[in-house]
Amino acid sequence: MACQHLESIILSPPTPSQSVHREDCTQCFDSIVRSRLSFQIVLPALSDRRRRRHPPPPLPHLCHDLPVCFPDRFQDDPDGIDVCLQCFNGGCAGGKRHSQLHYATTSHPFVLNIRRSRKPVVKDEPPAKMTKLAIAAETEADRYDIITAVRCHRCAKELDKSHAQLAPLVDGILKANTFSRQEEVKAWEQELSTCEHVLTLQQESRPKIASGELGHCSQCDLKENLWLCLACGNLGCGRAQFGGVGGNSHGLAHATASRHAVAVKLGSITPEGSADVYCYQCDEERLDDDLALHLAHWGIMLADRVKTEKSLTEMQIEQNLRWEFSMTTDDGKELQPLFGPGLTGLKNLGNSCYLASILQCLFDLPAFQARYHASDADLPTVPDPAQDLETQLRKIADGLLSGRYSKPEGGDVASEQSTDTPHQKGLAPSMLKHLIGRGHEEFSTMRQQDSFELLQHLIKIITRSHHPAPLTDPTQPFRFVTEQRLQCIDCKKVRYSSTEQDSILIDVPLEKLPRRGDEEGDTYQPVTLEQCLDRFTGLETVELTCSACGSKAGFTKQTLFKTFPDTLVVNARKMTIENWVPRKVDVPVIVKDGPVALDQYLSLGHQNCEELLPEEDEPATPAFSPNEGALDQLTAMGFTRNRCERALHATGNSDANMAMEWLFAHMDDEGIDDPLELAHGSAGQSSTADPEKIETLGAMGFNAPQARKALKETNGDVERAVEWLFSHPDDQGDFGEEGNAAAQTRASLPAGTADLPANFQLQSIVCHKGTSIHAGHYVAFVRKQLGPSQEPKWVLFNDEKVVEAGDIEEMKKTAYVYFFNRL
Repeated sequence: MACQHLESIILSPPTPSQSVHREDCTQCFDSIVRSRLSFQIVLPALSDRRRRRHPPPPLPHLCHDLPVCFPDRFQDDPDGIDVCLQCFNGGCAGGKRHSQLHYATTSHPFVLNIRRSRKPVVKDEPPAKMTKLAIAAETEADRYDIITAVRCHRCAKELDKSHAQLAPLVDGILKANTFSRQEEVKAWEQELSTCEHVLTLQQESRPKIASGELGHCSQCDLKENLWLCLACGNLGCGRAQFGGVGGNSHGLAHATASRHAVAVKLGSITPEGSADVYCYQCDEERLDDDLALHLAHWGIMLADRVKTEKSLTEMQIEQNLRWEFSMTTDDGKELQPLFGPGLTGLKNLGNSCYLASILQCLFDLPAFQARYHASDADLPTVPDPAQDLETQLRKIADGLLSGRYSKPEGGDVASEQSTDTPHQKGLAPSMLKHLIGRGHEEFSTMRQQDSFELLQHLIKIITRSHHPAPLTDPTQPFRFVTEQRLQCIDCKKVRYSSTEQDSILIDVPLEKLPRRGDEEGDTYQPVTLEQCLDRFTGLETVELTCSACGSKAGFTKQTLFKTFPDTLVVNARKMTIENWVPRKVDVPVIVKDGPVALDQYLSLGHQNCEELLPEEDEPATPAFSPNEGALDQLTAMGFTRNRCERALHATGNSDANMAMEWLFAHMDDEGIDDPLELAHGSAGQSSTADPEKIETLGAMGFNAPQARKALKETNGDVERAVEWLFSHPDDQGDFGEEGNAAAQTRASLPAGTADLPANFQLQSIVCHKGTSIHAGHYVAFVRKQLGPSQEPKWVLFNDEKVVEAGDIEEMKKTAYVYFFNRL
């Protein structure tokens, strides 16, 4: 059917760099798996003998009055996803009708409606465990039946998708990489870069290496894990690696002695040119764009090579898969899956379990539920919901708490040989992960991260975001004040200082137990939480010179709570040093099942009988202090100090390369050589921002508060404002008078209270298995009320799997981050 609006709008297929949200709504998860209304239980018909040998899987436990059933077939939202033909935003066509909301916000009328239904797959046996770093080339046509239609919201008509203007656009959308697919690919690719040692590699002139010389290490008889020095052709064995791969570090010894930095692992070389290249100077895996030429120098031709060993990335993934939490009871039975509101799993995007475990604990807290799961609150009106933190946090809250997506995964028909316990598919938090990692050196990668560092990062960006009245900052309940007391050992004078915090870090005492018989590995003496808190609040001696009496005998120092938070976050550090390398160990920390009293850890404050030390004058802080390291790099390139300071100030004062690019772009600016002068000790901000310039930045994808803040920080210069925005990705912007009032309100709120009694109940735990917090596997244990008449029970959130917890002792040994709620 013809549409009069079609000729007035220019439509173009998506470019490779554009995200196409054709599988998921950017504002909810309604387009992910949703079941039909009809249900039936389908169990294999087994003989009595086979039933004893292969019992059917246990029925899942569904909480909160949900029916106990299996769907006969799972499919997407029956109304499908509407993909905007102008910006390629994805909006659900049914349910919450976010497609209509997008049209009302942007006036983009044309959408491609995509509906899919999953094809049934007969599964005769459990899938094989992944052992190779690869993504199966399975297409949507292999998995789904797909129906498409082009519609115009403005005239409520369905258009002919074979129209000359629409056909290439529809084809481009269906073939483009979706946002989730882009994240999935990145999950299996380690981000590598080159370095100066690879780029400046000088290869010695010597005869080509005969194939017989590549059989074993030049210093020992090892025939695997061999590394070829690209500078001189020496062949040395690597370090011993996970999985029993031997190594005597002769390659490292050669690199240390010769200062030859770059080596390649022979067994990892493929005919396509991929291989493990390592720089011993940087101590990092690197990328060598000229690897074929460097190998040919030694007579090694890529076309003749066959990969015979796992790459470093493959071994890292295999190592992470090893650290799995038990999903069975002591007698070998599968733990009972749980389904219902507050019992929704999160899909692992590839080393993202650190994110999933923290989100499960945060959105179990009343403050986060009230802030982001208010049923009567309108969604933010933003041009790009996928890039808006508020929208994505609300999307996660709705997904985790509503229970609409907490259902067994379907689409697979169980055969007689299948005994799989049905679990959830899990929600993929791709958009939120992208947002919170944007601009961050570590969280923007697909590497495993420290879950506690992520929690601190989340608290920071949520605190900086906008919380319009009557909504409040959900991180406020974490805040409390500690008080430090210093006392001179000689004159006994004291000084008190206070620090506002949102968590505490406790060092767990390590005491090895003697090994018994053939027991492998070290075991440690269990400790109580109170022992750890006693260490945290205990007296210690520090070397300081007393400003009152001049004594150098030192001070005693003690840190206690001045106030207590509503939710106390505790990070338990269980680290030991082996061969100068920190290693995490599993020490059971015993926490009471009932209330934990912290009254004894409250500071009494300054007493009348104590004499205070004289106050020390604090030096005046300059308005702008350039990063000395970046400043030295820039001045070494020949730029004047005034130019360098201006460049660093304009680009965030952290990155010399970004400042250098700014300098090349502003060489002819008027006053570029003048000293940097900041009005009122700030960035020379103007009090208002030009609405037209805000609109210009809005067209680039930045929201109004971000644009307003950037323009104020750069005196209204749009070009510099763009640079400022890219160098300050965490800054949520300036929300005007309303935002300033809200910030003042937050600043005036007390950080905790000193009221007694201070009793706390353990509510949730993030647990970790592995020898390093940057590897291994994270899960969450959360105390949940599974029924109206039941006592709270521990629930294990292991990525997409949600089950009633079995091994509580394992939870105690591997606990890493604790969340205590005040009673």
